[in-house]
Amino acid sequence: MSNSFEFPTPSFTLDSDSPAQGPGAAPGANDAAILDDYSRVVTGVVDRVGPSVVRIDVKKQGRSAGSGSGVIIASDGLALTNSHVVQGARTVSLTTLEGRELQARVLGDDPDTDLALLRVEADVSLPAAKLGDSAKLKRGQIAIAIGNPLGFDATVTTGVVSALGRSLQSRTGRMIEDVVQTDAPLNPGNSGGPLVSSAGEVIGINTAVIMGAQGICFAVASNTASFVAGEIARHGRVRRAYIGVGAATTAIPRRIALRLGLEQATGARLLSVDQAGPAAHAGLLSGDLIIALDGKPVTSVGDLLRALDADKIDRTISVDFLRRSEQQRVWIGPVERKAA
Repeated sequence: MSNSFEFPTPSFTLDSDSPAQGPGAAPGANDAAILDDYSRVVTGVVDRVGPSVVRIDVKKQGRSAGSGSGVIIASDGLALTNSHVVQGARTVSLTTLEGRELQARVLGDDPDTDLALLRVEADVSLPAAKLGDSAKLKRGQIAIAIGNPLGFDATVTTGVVSALGRSLQSRTGRMIEDVVQTDAPLNPGNSGGPLVSSAGEVIGINTAVIMGAQGICFAVASNTASFVAGEIARHGRVRRAYIGVGAATTAIPRRIALRLGLEQATGARLLSVDQAGPAAHAGLLSGDLIIALDGKPVTSVGDLLRALDADKIDRTISVDFLRRSEQQRVWIGPVERKAA
């Protein structure tokens, strides 16, 4: 499935007998066609995804404590938003695009990724958006940010995916890995709303904007959101395995990949190793490049974080890594990560 579309290439006539044409001339038929193609994609996405975007209002001790946006991801009323939007509340109010107000429980709140999962308390059937695969994103592809700050109409901004694999510090001080950077502006109240691809799939949950910088906004990648939602739905919180490392996505030199017969082009290089943690006890060192964990490829920091799920806690698992261009394996016993 492709998340992009092709613009027709405009043609310009430079004949001196022709009316003024070229880049500085008035829009011609081809220019109008380009605008129509772009407009059709954006409006089509908004028509499909807009009804699933909700406003979220938080009250504490009977007073308004803030608001933001969210997106319905299951028709029975399961919704994603930001952790900083719900602010530790147990219940919130959702307002749909048509102005319908519904009460929802906060099933779980994960400040480490700035995500929260909600469920509408009433028996409902609501329009739901589909979570896409953020691992397939490409820089430069269209990104559409949708929010519902007023509760009656969706606000829309557009741009492109500016960068992938960014890290963003959460309110707990821990880093949110595999963050999508976009230049689609975020309006006030759009936190927690979806960042959507041209295919109409949610590729991120809008989370932050750098104040004072133009066109720098961030969204938690949809694959991270899917993982967090699944953990909260099963356990009521996100249980994570801990091995005590800090890492960054790094390319594997092609000559080494060819010599070792590796199909992947990237891995997770260890930038730091907690000397009291399981990784250090197993013999891992800063500079090692992890390429697999428990037999599954690790191509990025995001892969490593998602692989360290609750199923790995108190188990002995294999870690394959590269050290000075040689492939090695150690066995490691992850422990449960302490709550922030």
